[in-house]
Amino acid sequence: MPGLLLDTLKGTNGARRPVWLMRQAGRYLPEYRALREAKGGFLALVEDSEAAAEITLQPIRRFGFDGAILFSDILIVPYAMGQDLEFMTGEGPRLSPRLLDQALDALSPAPDRFAPIYETVRRVRAALGPDRTLLGFAGSPWTVATYMVAGEGSRDHHATRALAYADPVLFAEIVERIVETTIGYIAGQIEAGAEAVQLFDSWSGSLAPAEFERWVIAPTAAIAGALKQRFPDVPIIGFPKGAGAKLSAYARETGVDAVGLDETIDPRWAARELPAGMPVQGNFDPVLLEAGGPEIDRAAISILDALADRPHVFNLGHGIGQHTPIAHVEQLLGVVRSWRAC
Repeated sequence: MPGLLLDTLKGTNGARRPVWLMRQAGRYLPEYRALREAKGGFLALVEDSEAAAEITLQPIRRFGFDGAILFSDILIVPYAMGQDLEFMTGEGPRLSPRLLDQALDALSPAPDRFAPIYETVRRVRAALGPDRTLLGFAGSPWTVATYMVAGEGSRDHHATRALAYADPVLFAEIVERIVETTIGYIAGQIEAGAEAVQLFDSWSGSLAPAEFERWVIAPTAAIAGALKQRFPDVPIIGFPKGAGAKLSAYARETGVDAVGLDETIDPRWAARELPAGMPVQGNFDPVLLEAGGPEIDRAAISILDALADRPHVFNLGHGIGQHTPIAHVEQLLGVVRSWRAC
């Protein structure tokens, strides 16, 4: 029997809401910090399937979330496409050579770098009970391209946006290659045991409407279409952070099964404007979760009530902050689990 999360992603609107939190496996958990100190850097953990599976399962043991999301990173795709990947302490990830300096065809693909990720998926699926859903994921092409082009994150993604305007043919080739690699990568996760997948487009909010159509909606539709042909029963969650009012077109045109709402989206607007019956996910503010207090209860109930008439997966509007107290997570879960649709 599928669990509550998988049922909801497939369109069932029950009285209870499944819940998981983006970045639920990570630095806010003392058991994660202890394991990382023992094992080493972030990439070393991702490539150690035994450790990565343990990290994926830690929040399930502590909180009993309805879904376990694979412990990995969106930059595994460019890593497998041939860029070198480092995680610099206090500075974030670095890819080299950046595509501002090196042609994509000069990279040497290394698809074997996906192998430990698939092994992590197999280990987690074997350890999870049947009522818990295993979520795979990948970065969406636009967001992945911003890192590949510039070699690092940036505030407004100026270098990547400028390249897309100045040489759209070249940039389209980069995006197409990311699409092809991502389809294979997600397919591998599904074949290893992932029951649903999420596409993270963390930087989609930096694009103008026409560019959003070209570099967010179209590539996402290509990925969703290819995966649906092979795995028609596996739900796909699309999460275009910062999309704002463009989220409605994204939901209609990409072919994803569910959409994630960031914390800036009014859930009442989403309930009204998104396709009828489409599952939504979100959108509690992770900053409020870190800050705490009675406002946690009020804000959570407001979101739950606003989305009561459609399938809804309770989640954050983005990843949980590393300084979030465990007690605040427990408080939020108490509210969500006690709520019932009228």
